[in-house]
Amino acid sequence: MTEQSNWPDELLAWFDSHSRCLPWREKKPRNPYHVWVSEIMLQQTRTEGVKAYFARWMELFPTVQALAQAPEQDVLQAWQGLGYYSRARNLRKAAQEICVQYGGSLPETAEELAKLPGIGDYTAGAIASMAFGQVVPAVDGNLQRVLARMYAVEDDILSTSGKKKLRALAEQAISPERPGDFNEAMMDLGAGVCIPKNPRCELCPVREACKALAQGRTQELPHRQKRKVQTEYYADCAIFIRAGQVLLQQRPDKGLLASMWEFPNVLAAAEPESFARLKKQMGPVGDLYWQHTHVFSHQIWHVKAYWGQEIPNLNRSSWIPLTEPAQVPLAGPYGKLFQVLCQEGLFREEEAAYLVAERGDEGK
Repeated sequence: MTEQSNWPDELLAWFDSHSRCLPWREKKPRNPYHVWVSEIMLQQTRTEGVKAYFARWMELFPTVQALAQAPEQDVLQAWQGLGYYSRARNLRKAAQEICVQYGGSLPETAEELAKLPGIGDYTAGAIASMAFGQVVPAVDGNLQRVLARMYAVEDDILSTSGKKKLRALAEQAISPERPGDFNEAMMDLGAGVCIPKNPRCELCPVREACKALAQGRTQELPHRQKRKVQTEYYADCAIFIRAGQVLLQQRPDKGLLASMWEFPNVLAAAEPESFARLKKQMGPVGDLYWQHTHVFSHQIWHVKAYWGQEIPNLNRSSWIPLTEPAQVPLAGPYGKLFQVLCQEGLFREEEAAYLVAERGDEGK
């Protein structure tokens, strides 16, 4: 059986021939800006889904300076579809701080990186190790899971004691010669082999050193506290069309989906209440056009969209052309609704006059 002290070397040997081909890994030495942006995008998002966003982002904001100078609405629009929009806002804020405090170059130590908006211990460790060769672990969910099984850690991996124990194990295992490669190898192992359910132990390059496998506990470990139940809401919205444009409203500057744009809507804990409030605030509505369930980290929205009949007077609202891509960043499920309207081509200009007259909102 392989000694546990040797498994990091075997992991790196496996990584050299099995590492994932990802656009932000293409060149060495690694571009610190590319590492940073990719790591922020990868939070709460599948790797395959990030590739196209990363490519487009680098076209729009190829440098820290370009990101720092970009309007917030442009940054949010480029982020649309990735969710957790505070990540995009923090990227922009951090870029501005980097330009002012560090001359446009990312700081090289995990301690300094962690002072920037939106960069926690994991992201700081990832950037410092991958871009600057600092010997510091990047302790994400993949690394926690791999280490918890490798050493049969009994603690809840989300508890204070569990996090402390796993970080100590990571600091002990990390390669001083190749810290960035070690962190990425752990990510790749956790993403493709040591997966949460039904781990592929037969493919694992370090299986002989794994205590959980030896004990027959790979399905049991790691121990992790159960997530809180998500709160469900009913979100009814109204679609108002005029001359090939749709009426949208901007959300408040703070809170969930801050400053994003959406269809005029109401949110309630019960479906009858939501529909009643929609009619009260938006006037009479017509047929149901579209419905969709959108899952956030802590909330679930059951969205229904109805045809609006009388255009309301709304604060923070504007008429936006029904063209793709949208000219404003759209909030969560409403980006999907906007896309559906565009794809169905219901509102070409030659049809606009008919639609306006039919709904009785001409001249408003």
